[in-house]
Amino acid sequence: MASGIVSYGVYIPRFRIRLNEISRVWDNGEDISESLRVFEKSVPDVDEDSVTIAVEAARNALMRANLDPKRIGAIYAGSESHPYAVKPTGTIVGEAVCASSAFTAADFEFACKAGTAAIQACLGLVSSGLIDLGIAIGSDVSQGAPGDMLEYTAAAGGAAYVIGREDLAAEIEGFYSFTTDTPDFWRREGMPYPEHGGRFTGEPAYFKHVSSAARGLLKKLGTEPGDYDYAVFHQPNGKFPVRVAAKLGFSREQIEPGLVVPMIGNTYSGSCLIGLAATLDIARPGDRIFVTSFGSGAGSDAFSLRVKEGIDEIRCGAPTVRDYIGKAQYLDYAMYAKHKGKLRI
Repeated sequence: MASGIVSYGVYIPRFRIRLNEISRVWDNGEDISESLRVFEKSVPDVDEDSVTIAVEAARNALMRANLDPKRIGAIYAGSESHPYAVKPTGTIVGEAVCASSAFTAADFEFACKAGTAAIQACLGLVSSGLIDLGIAIGSDVSQGAPGDMLEYTAAAGGAAYVIGREDLAAEIEGFYSFTTDTPDFWRREGMPYPEHGGRFTGEPAYFKHVSSAARGLLKKLGTEPGDYDYAVFHQPNGKFPVRVAAKLGFSREQIEPGLVVPMIGNTYSGSCLIGLAATLDIARPGDRIFVTSFGSGAGSDAFSLRVKEGIDEIRCGAPTVRDYIGKAQYLDYAMYAKHKGKLRI
């Protein structure tokens, strides 16, 4: 029996800051928005973190398909901003969505691809028949030091995917991963902000891993870019996914529906998964979607999905990505700094 996505849900905070407001404060003398092709980013409320975002996304995923939370056999939460060093996010999500106590939980961490790694884990348990349903989550309130280039795109948001074998909204036809030890981005224990090796960020990190995983899956399945209606790639900014798509042979039209980074920034573990959700929001039965995540350190997971008839039954069951994007409340830099905890006594 095929396995795949039974339902999905997202959550994006309503607060935003425009990149030109950040640029105004740091007076860097260039048009950052045009350079990054990102114009504004989401900002968590003062009482929001990766756990509250994960909870809202999971609730939306269950509500979308009217699923009984007692069927959940695993909850895997991927993030690089878990609020507790020792205390799992997954257990909090399980309690919040009223799951039974008969589920396994673990927190995943692999920079921005922790959410897709969680999907792979759920897929293994579901496909083997060990559990009925699993929830895989990618959520982050990503960090960027004041004035650092990361600050311009580091955003907040998340997505949750219910993985199962019956009543599928999208079948996962296959996946392929590519991983190396590439030191492009890291944060040591106790450090408030991550560091990055600038010259490693593009070619040896993002482009090498995304391209390798994508080509590996295309070869494995015997498919090519033209066989897909849509494609989604990890979105650290507005330029990289467009460039890698063209490099692989995908068109701008294929990636446009899932290209949400210009409006909400880089949600890290939620980035690729929110892009996929935006694509599922408009996809029709029979459509095929190609998805490739990226996590610094470094690795990529590529997936091939075929949309099933079940998508029409759950389409209107929860807020869409565009619903959340449309609820924007803008902050100046001072309020943004307060929301992000950048002001410390």
